[in-house]
Amino acid sequence: MKNINKTPGHLSKQAKKLWTAILSEYSIEDAAGLHILRVALEAFDRAQAARELIDKDGLTITDKFNQVKPHPLLPTERDSRAAFLAGLKALSLDIEPLRDKPGRPAGR
Repeated sequence: MKNINKTPGHLSKQAKKLWTAILSEYSIEDAAGLHILRVALEAFDRAQAARELIDKDGLTITDKFNQVKPHPLLPTERDSRAAFLAGLKALSLDIEPLRDKPGRPAGR
């Protein structure tokens, strides 16, 4: 039987780390939940790729008529970030994971 929790190979290193961290903190075992997580992390990767190009090129570009225009990847970055957050919300990951000990979680 195929391991459905296997990290998708096409994700970036950062997205793979998120996949592993999310699956270790939350109990996502159903096919639909894993699919939503994969799609959310694909959107995360797309947002990161767009951000890297925007950082390289700047927030604006100059077109062939020498007019300053917003970078064409700004909507891609915005929409991909929104899709990532919507995926996390669809998985109800905006709540604290269950803890097996009392007290505040580490790092807060």
